[in-house]
Amino acid sequence: MTKVVNEIVRRESVPVEVGNVTIGGCAPVVVQSMTNTDTADVDATAKQVLQLAQAGSEIVRITVDREEAAAAVPRIRDIVYNQGLEVPLVGDFHYIGHQLLTKHPDCAEALSKYRINPGNVGFREKRDIQFSTMIEVALKYERPVRIGVNGGSLDQELLTHLMDENAKKGSPLKAVEITREAMIQSALLSAERAHKIGMGSEKIIISCKVSEVQDLVRIYSELSKRCNYALHLGLTEAGMGSKGIVASTAGMAVLLQQGIGDTIRVSLTPEPGGDRTREVIVAQEMLQTMGLRSFIPLVTACPGCGRTTSTVFQELAMKIQTYIRERMPEWSETYSGVEEMSVAVMGCIVNGPGESKHANLGISLPGTGEEPSAPVFIDGQKEMTLRGPKIAEEFQKIIDQYVKRNYRRRY
Repeated sequence: MTKVVNEIVRRESVPVEVGNVTIGGCAPVVVQSMTNTDTADVDATAKQVLQLAQAGSEIVRITVDREEAAAAVPRIRDIVYNQGLEVPLVGDFHYIGHQLLTKHPDCAEALSKYRINPGNVGFREKRDIQFSTMIEVALKYERPVRIGVNGGSLDQELLTHLMDENAKKGSPLKAVEITREAMIQSALLSAERAHKIGMGSEKIIISCKVSEVQDLVRIYSELSKRCNYALHLGLTEAGMGSKGIVASTAGMAVLLQQGIGDTIRVSLTPEPGGDRTREVIVAQEMLQTMGLRSFIPLVTACPGCGRTTSTVFQELAMKIQTYIRERMPEWSETYSGVEEMSVAVMGCIVNGPGESKHANLGISLPGTGEEPSAPVFIDGQKEMTLRGPKIAEEFQKIIDQYVKRNYRRRY
């Protein structure tokens, strides 16, 4: 069954239950993230899982690379759950996942999903055995798996075979086209192996993650035609800062607009000491600005021009956006639908009143050198004018009053 969201027809996919979260089918696109702590450090990892979940990550992936990490997983899960956040934890396994899952059954049980990379689950004759072991453990504990192919760790045996076959053709394809095909085949062949072992489509999620935007778009566009598995989107290494944000948005937005993608991650490289939750916020803002989901009231603000050479409206816009984000956890617990509220903070008379009228709440500041007065619009009607040095604080009170007056209490 397809679902139309904001005129986007979502691709049909088989729904997969990951803990208390549904991926695929008619479910909303799910936001994921991943910790960058040493999983063996229980306190640090549990703290970051909580931070990511509180920021809005609906699934959190953690690295399980050695026995100490596997042994820590149940304790991390318990700390997180005891805080009232039953966010599903996904184990990221490479090379020895089959050993860790079998030697640490408490880890296998604590995780809500296993991520398997076909490129390093095993080599040659060991590949099928080790892959089968992980699938069998997943079946035992009724856990779904993500078969996650990465461009940087692609199955070289499969790639070499396809390259050799391509070289024999009269009009061979470009190497990049063969590499994309190898990624798609790696994922689908692995899913077929999982089926033969006894795993159904309702337990399989697929990803084919690369670092280049055009590769991402072409691979998933083709992959979506060949299967109905739930698909996880993301660039495997998006980069830092604005580059990472732009690259992730450019690639995933194209696919999401076509209805492709059931869960996403924005894989940003954090600045030294930077906040890991930034990637969660970017993912939410991407989905919300596309009209696919609503997470938090977003502030519409003008970019500024020669009529707004002062920093007054910039400071106001920042204060209001920060205030809304800080209040949202309480609002979302108390009020239904508040995430869809729209707020406008505009800088001058040219577009200010018009944009403010289109928002639930809008404030239009004067331009540079003009009288320091700010008309406030509520649901399209001018209701008052704020003046003086406390405009931000007074507008915050107006926002609080609007929320209490217009959104139904949950209890």
